[in-house]
Amino acid sequence: MAQGDKVQLKIKRRASAESEPYWEEFSVPWEPMMNVIAALMAIQRNPVNAAGQKTTPVVYSSNCLEEVCGACTMVINGRVRQSCSALIDQLEQPITLEPMAKFPVVRDLYVERQKLFDDFKRVHAWVSIDGTHDLGAGPTYSAEIAETRYELSRCMACGCCVDACPNYGPHSTFIGAAPINQARLFNLHPTGAYDCTLRLDELQGEGGISGCGNAQNCVRVCPKEIPLTTSLGDMMRATTKHAFFSLFRR
Repeated sequence: MAQGDKVQLKIKRRASAESEPYWEEFSVPWEPMMNVIAALMAIQRNPVNAAGQKTTPVVYSSNCLEEVCGACTMVINGRVRQSCSALIDQLEQPITLEPMAKFPVVRDLYVERQKLFDDFKRVHAWVSIDGTHDLGAGPTYSAEIAETRYELSRCMACGCCVDACPNYGPHSTFIGAAPINQARLFNLHPTGAYDCTLRLDELQGEGGISGCGNAQNCVRVCPKEIPLTTSLGDMMRATTKHAFFSLFRR
């Protein structure tokens, strides 16, 4: 595209959680290296649709603008992804923007991801410490485990994996790939492993690891290329062993 060209957008909007969704089209000036967020900002500055009618600015969520915070997830041309890294020149027009399908819509492209964060709490996705005083040098672990944990720690709770998962949503209690990946991350930590049993018990319960249908959509859409299917397989083995040995501890 060249300076003076227009970017055509077709956006699925909703005035509130209770109202019906509708489509609205926009045309904004193209700029070099423009991303989807920049196009939404252009609408914000001049909220006029493609028909020349005055409208309301499109509501969406964003923060870091560099694919770190995970806040700007939406469905772009039918694929869930980060809108800050979605470059206009690489997208077919008209560009369709929709909110994620697996979370309650608050307004327009903005959704409530609280369930995802609640599921992180459910699997105890943190390392417990006793106070904040100086505990001395922490436990060491191998470079191989450190490298694996770094890959897993790149999760930014964007929700792409669960939105693309056919087993996740209101029809199911499945917890999704992101929390399961977090359980693996903290079970690999020498101190975090003290709560390993707690996490495995949760993953054995309702909505746990057995809800995975192995569709592998999660790993295909993850913007950080986290080996989610490896995490799912690892935790399936871990919960199976945990269930087996639990029989002999009763």
